[in-house]
Amino acid sequence: MNQEQLQRMISGKGFIAALDQSDSSTSQVKENDRVPSDSYPNEQKMHALHLRMLTHPHFNGTYILGVILSQNMMDCKIEGEYVTDYLWHRKRILSFSKIDVGLTEPSHQVQRMTPINDLEMQLSHAKERHVFGTGMRSVIHGADVNGIQAIVDQQFTLARQIAKAGLVPILEPEIDIHISDKAGAEKIMHYEIAKQFRTLPEDMKIILRISIPTVTDTYLDLMEDSHVVRIVALSGGYSQKEANHLLSQNKGLIASFSRAFTEGLSIQQSDEAFDKTLQRSIHKIYEASNS
Repeated sequence: MNQEQLQRMISGKGFIAALDQSDSSTSQVKENDRVPSDSYPNEQKMHALHLRMLTHPHFNGTYILGVILSQNMMDCKIEGEYVTDYLWHRKRILSFSKIDVGLTEPSHQVQRMTPINDLEMQLSHAKERHVFGTGMRSVIHGADVNGIQAIVDQQFTLARQIAKAGLVPILEPEIDIHISDKAGAEKIMHYEIAKQFRTLPEDMKIILRISIPTVTDTYLDLMEDSHVVRIVALSGGYSQKEANHLLSQNKGLIASFSRAFTEGLSIQQSDEAFDKTLQRSIHKIYEASNS
């Protein structure tokens, strides 16, 4: 683990940008941002949009602590360097690699991650690319104790493997923001996460990526645990304005937005329009993360 990067993630101001959208999330970006349907005809268009963002002067370490990348993006080069090295050397931005490969069918109101058969290979590749950590997503659709316990158990089991490889795992047990018992699901998840903390090796470090809680400061006490580097919030389907407002009400919680971060951006935009939209998004999300 790179100690300089660890200290930056622990104490730095800013937020994590999530640029790891898949085909499924691409369609949600189009809907939320009201981008014409032909703007993202395939994954290459999203890839090009992300590259345009990563290389933009506004996308820098003054406001952004880290970025979650897709596997394909990690193998790209910018100005002769792999993206991960470019981001750290030129912008002081840490990189995280998305490692999950999809979700299971719903059971007990949750969707666990499908087995990651090539986990060791992915972790080795991430280390070769000087990645700081990894991201992995599962989804909770209701306040089912057994389901949430299964989700949290799976997340922490993988986290232990990732930490042994010298990387910092981002655990992402996302709670669907539209469910009626979201606060109840958050209460159960908080309990299960706190229980897991008591079983971790003393020197193990993690990042939690959660839905913005219904009850303000639900996870504030977990931020004090010695294992926690940061707790970050995904936008989860909220608009950028909604997500920023809710985020700013929670002490210590910083953004790790994906769809809300790319809101209003497209590869077809003029430089002037792209500059204005990206700069505004970065500044607004930064302010909400450091309010």
